[in-house]
Amino acid sequence: MIASTSGSPSPALAEAAAPFPATASAMAARIRDFPWETTPLGPIAKWPSALRLAVDLALASHFPKCLFWGPALISIYNDAYLPLLGAKPDALGRPMAEVWQDTWEQIGPIAERAMAGTSTFIEDYAMRTDRHGYAEEAFFTFCYSPIRDKAGRVVGMIDTVMESTGKVLAERALRQERARLAEMNAALERRVAERTADRDRLWQLTTDLMLVARLDGRIVVVNPAWTAVLGWEEAALVGQDLADLLHPDDRAALGDALQRMAGGLAGCRFDTRLRHRDGGHRWIAWNAVPGEGMVNAGGRDFTAEREQAEALQLAEEQLRQSQKMEAVGQLTGGLAHDFNNMLTGITGSLELLQFRVARGQTDDLGRFIGSAQEAARRAAALTHRLLAFSRRQTLDPKPIDVNRLIAGMTELVERTMGPAIRTELAADPDLWTVLVDPNQLENALLNLCINARDAMPDGGTLRIVTENLRLEGAAARRLELPPGPYLALSVSDSGTGMDPEVARRAFDPFFTTKPLGLGTGLGLSMIYGFVRQSGGQAEIRTTPGQGTTLLLYLPRHQGEAEGASGAEPPADLASPRPARAGTVLVVDDEPTLRMLLRTVLEDLGYTALEAADGAGGLEHLRAEQRIDLLVTDVGLPGGMNGRQMADAGRALRPGLPVLFITGYAESVVIGEGQLEPGMHLMTKPFAMEALAGRIQALLGDGA
Repeated sequence: MIASTSGSPSPALAEAAAPFPATASAMAARIRDFPWETTPLGPIAKWPSALRLAVDLALASHFPKCLFWGPALISIYNDAYLPLLGAKPDALGRPMAEVWQDTWEQIGPIAERAMAGTSTFIEDYAMRTDRHGYAEEAFFTFCYSPIRDKAGRVVGMIDTVMESTGKVLAERALRQERARLAEMNAALERRVAERTADRDRLWQLTTDLMLVARLDGRIVVVNPAWTAVLGWEEAALVGQDLADLLHPDDRAALGDALQRMAGGLAGCRFDTRLRHRDGGHRWIAWNAVPGEGMVNAGGRDFTAEREQAEALQLAEEQLRQSQKMEAVGQLTGGLAHDFNNMLTGITGSLELLQFRVARGQTDDLGRFIGSAQEAARRAAALTHRLLAFSRRQTLDPKPIDVNRLIAGMTELVERTMGPAIRTELAADPDLWTVLVDPNQLENALLNLCINARDAMPDGGTLRIVTENLRLEGAAARRLELPPGPYLALSVSDSGTGMDPEVARRAFDPFFTTKPLGLGTGLGLSMIYGFVRQSGGQAEIRTTPGQGTTLLLYLPRHQGEAEGASGAEPPADLASPRPARAGTVLVVDDEPTLRMLLRTVLEDLGYTALEAADGAGGLEHLRAEQRIDLLVTDVGLPGGMNGRQMADAGRALRPGLPVLFITGYAESVVIGEGQLEPGMHLMTKPFAMEALAGRIQALLGDGA
């Protein structure tokens, strides 16, 4: 301490020459050592008690305090006050006006009021100060209190300072933030008002149905569109159950949607029919969301679009039906033309045969018999082609080596082409195996070669190519095939080519560019049907004047090819045969065919049993009599087909050989792959000699 409150000199002043104690402040030391004799205050020893007491109070305070004494207002301050001076020169012992000359216009009047005896309080006073090496704005709260001597005269004043920069800046920031928030709120209120106005306009002007309803479906409010779209006024709808306005078939959809939204579903879409005031119904597409115990929904009337879609669908169906009937008409027209020709050949030959026999003329009978047989063979070929086109022909697929099959046909193809056409073969030596009917593939290849020959009337080059390839992505989609490995067999010619319209219709049945009477128009359609039924695809690549390439894509078969096997030789039915030790069961619903089969079997020397349906055949199979072979049609009446009867019979007689005879492919009976061991297949119609040869081979009685 520098002065005591008792009026006697303090130890510091009494011993001015002695150092301050270690606990004394830095400013106390500076005050003690300052040359006060050079100032109007004079030496410390001569300071009045009021001054000493004021200095003691200032040094003891933790608040910034500055003492201004005498007429010159000489400055004395504590350590806490020092930072307020910032970069100012040392102010100790200097007049106040000199220290604060840059702001004296502001604080001078304040000092004068205090020296006149009036305490002055100034809050958040702004000052520019340089405390950190740069000028900055700071704020202070000052309290100027006058100091009086014993006589009551004002001899000085003490300035207690509290810096409020942080508070002022925080309040300023708060005011700015409040102003910003107020501006944002005002802008938000404007936007809300604008959106509310937009919503109100939308609510009033939209042609979509707007609805607020309770979760139980009770209507709370609707917009004017209900009147425009459905004819209902708002007053007539509020309080109604929405389900009462729905078509009876659509109420379940509404109930399900309300239940799901009540259970927490964020929203849902559904379509219903709403009843119009005139009694009709309109299709409405709803988009509904729950909120605050209500359902807010918007509905769009799409009745016109639905009616247009239904009309378009009806028109497309009518167009497809028209195209179908056109195709059927073309098919039946061509079929009737060819069949009538063939039937005329058969019936005419039989009539002439009957007339000649009745008159006892036997010299020309063979010619009429041969003519009828030839017409019947042509009719059989026509039915095979029709079944091939419709993918209903009976196939006997086997794992085959296509290169080996082509090599076996090379001589026939070259002989068919003639000397003016050069034949080339480019075969992949590592060609994959395919599972197809070898006879049908031979017929398809021969037909393609004949078509190529006809496209090169002046000669040219026929090229047959085999290769392995994989169809992926766009290529597989273009050919309507599943991606995977395929064998490609192509036949190319250097002939006339096709225009795009001819190429587009090339696979149609009875479509031909050949002159009348020179083609049935079933060749390519038969090939197309065979390849599609075998799991593949056929494709035509052609350019008018530059030739044609026809490609057959066949799926790869994982397995080894079978070796070549010759067909059974036909039996000679003209010579009588001795009785044989064998019994054959014939099951067919056609009496004429049963009679023919029985006659053939008896001519061969076998015992024949007959049944007209599966139940009758199974009755024979359950009997004790011996049966060495079952010959059955696949399609039988009475609820049991030939395959079912054969399976039951083989269960009773294990290993029983079976020969199926069928007119078309019944895949559910024959299966997608090969028949089981011991089961065989012949396609109707067939020659009796061929049937006899097959029966003899199966019974081990070949000639």
